[in-house]
Amino acid sequence: MGRSQVSDSSASTVPRDSGGAAATTERPPSGLVEMAAALAEGSVSARQLTESALRRIAAAQPEINAFRIVRAEAALAEADAADRRLAAGERLPLLGVPLAVKDDMDVAGEPTAFGCAGAFAPKTADSEAVRRLRAAGAVIVGKTQTPELGQWPFTEGEAFGETRNPWNPAYTPGGSSGGSAAAVAAGLVPAALGSDGAGSVRIPAAWTHLVGVKPQRGRISTWPEPEAFHGLTVNGVLARTVADAALLLDAASGPHPEDLHRPARISAVEAARRTPRRLRIALSFGTAFTATAKSVDPEVRSAVERLAGQLEALGHEVVPEDPHYGPVGLAFVPRATSGVRDLAALVPDRSLLDPRTHGAVRTGRLLGGLALRVSRRAEAALQRRVGEVFGRFDVVLTPTTATPPLRIGALAGLGAMATDRAMIAACPYAWTWNVLGWPGVSIPAGFTGDGLPLGAQLLGPADSEPLLLSLAAQVEAARAWPSHWPAGFGGSAADLGGGAAGRSGEPSCGDRPSQ
Repeated sequence: MGRSQVSDSSASTVPRDSGGAAATTERPPSGLVEMAAALAEGSVSARQLTESALRRIAAAQPEINAFRIVRAEAALAEADAADRRLAAGERLPLLGVPLAVKDDMDVAGEPTAFGCAGAFAPKTADSEAVRRLRAAGAVIVGKTQTPELGQWPFTEGEAFGETRNPWNPAYTPGGSSGGSAAAVAAGLVPAALGSDGAGSVRIPAAWTHLVGVKPQRGRISTWPEPEAFHGLTVNGVLARTVADAALLLDAASGPHPEDLHRPARISAVEAARRTPRRLRIALSFGTAFTATAKSVDPEVRSAVERLAGQLEALGHEVVPEDPHYGPVGLAFVPRATSGVRDLAALVPDRSLLDPRTHGAVRTGRLLGGLALRVSRRAEAALQRRVGEVFGRFDVVLTPTTATPPLRIGALAGLGAMATDRAMIAACPYAWTWNVLGWPGVSIPAGFTGDGLPLGAQLLGPADSEPLLLSLAAQVEAARAWPSHWPAGFGGSAADLGGGAAGRSGEPSCGDRPSQ
């Protein structure tokens, strides 16, 4: 299995009670909203929740490998400080709640390796998104795994091994926010931050039965970068429920003074509580041109079609229609490869980088001049072209991915071109919205016959998170997806002190919603 780092502490710091017995006979809170409410009313302490999270992380790490860094000692100190503030009557949206962030976000005192091998110096300051989580009172328990520089829809690498899907560890949880998705899906933390440059929040959300929100560009700051990957990458959230995702989104949102993008403020929490009006929804299985082969897996198509039927049953109008993507791919490649080039230059030992990364760096050097400038200038025209669909529809519904989760190692050892073809074939639906900078929400869409999760995207124009979240919450109420956990995780595994107890053998598909 992979290698992870425990900072500030040894393994013995992870709290354990005698014989592994649960610290309480009552079911503890397991969701973000639920935890925040329980902390505010005093029915549980931040110390208890953080100790429980650390026990579950320690139990799951050998198999799931969700964390690159576990901040055991620091997190317990933060939890104790939160308890003192709660006892003094202070109330903040996330005060005392244990959360995780992806290892492309700076946490003061910890390195930011972004999936790379080598020795990285500890950061001296939090990134803006992490600073805002702390300002809301969150306890940061650790940093989650991500593939090298966030390039791939799987979370594997020489630096840390393989991060595995809690629904079946023979499969990837996706990427590049695969560690965050695995941690939330396994119930190690109630929610986590990730980042999305070509679907890197939405793809792992789909493959682990989560809600994944890619917000409007600039909604969650990417500072210390004024924008990430030349505007492709945004920070986003992963959670089991829409309400949890909305709470984390509101807490993390807001600009740094030097950010390039500053969208109008929204209240995600209020939006998730509203019932949407009757909507006109475009059901799309078409994809943007990429000059590569791709098709939709029959199980994916069936799951999204069933979801479309559910939307109709809720009173919405669903009509088959594809957006007119045009040459959007030409605006993606220069920005993506230039972003890899920029980040690779900051890696202490570039000889340790994957050969595919070196290939992307070379392409980024070739395209980082005129092609990059043209791709940025083309964005407004592409927004007008693709946005034409929103003159006739309120929301676009697509699969999140074209295939179910890939097996661990499915793309290992491939060359750069073969990897790109395989990625596009599996994940052709998400990246277009990164070029446009618009929001999208991946929601659970069911399971394959083998019990692997599938997802669907709700896509909107600029600043449409409130509409997308209200629609997602309405679907969640009808489909009750938060009640389904991977076998051996959640339920008793969420008990304070329960760790990953009850886990035996390879996970089954768990309970599947009626389809």
